[in-house]
Amino acid sequence: MEPHDDELIRFEAQGAATLPAAAVEGHVARDGARIWYASCGAGPPVILLHGGLGHSGNWGYQAPALLRRGRRVVLIDSRGHGRSTRDARPYTYELMASDVLAVMDALHLDKAAIVGWSDGACIALILAMTAPSRVEGVFFFACNMDPSGTLEFVPTPVIDRCFSRHAKDYAALSTTPDDFNLFVEAVSLMMRTEPNYQAADLGLIRVPVAIVLGEHDEFIKPDHAEYLARSIPDARMIYLKGVSHFAPLQRPTAFNAAVAAFLDGIGS
Repeated sequence: MEPHDDELIRFEAQGAATLPAAAVEGHVARDGARIWYASCGAGPPVILLHGGLGHSGNWGYQAPALLRRGRRVVLIDSRGHGRSTRDARPYTYELMASDVLAVMDALHLDKAAIVGWSDGACIALILAMTAPSRVEGVFFFACNMDPSGTLEFVPTPVIDRCFSRHAKDYAALSTTPDDFNLFVEAVSLMMRTEPNYQAADLGLIRVPVAIVLGEHDEFIKPDHAEYLARSIPDARMIYLKGVSHFAPLQRPTAFNAAVAAFLDGIGS
């Protein structure tokens, strides 16, 4: 079992564990951007969508665990994040959701389960709404679906360490390594103004969904998570004890167990 990294001290210094070697890796040119993706393993596909300001390398503790369980793991850097580029248009969650479909098409994936973290969770749930035939189920970790769902921002050492790691990784991976501050401004604008879905929208979702929140999440109101679970037909509400918004890094074993139980439960 990995030691806990609740304060993200190891993550700030080293990042997450190294991702497994990709069997397929490349870019999809789409709508003014080049979207990086990688695929490894064989079996039922699971797409991992990272959080805002991060990149696919943040899933270093999850990808190997899924491979060991006989899954095909697909990693995608959201547009403008990691190895993916962007054009001058504003970020939107809908645009990034369409990028995921473009990667699925490039990999000839008719359908996949999706594990989303923060912004990646929002993207995953938009896909469940707009392209349900492509989505086996959504593990929705630590995000809101309208502006009322967020807590007032309070800086913490844990958040600062995560931000520091993101800055280092952006400089190392991006095609515009000196533009981190502009990148943060653009993503932050999206986060302040989106998403804006209502209960009626959520009520149309017909794929299996787990709404998952860390006990000490710094950004998302528990009441909002529970509202999402009530509004989405047959959705499950799961709390992860002892962790925050960064559970996949803090206590990977517990996080991975919750993901595995969800995937096994939907038969993906």
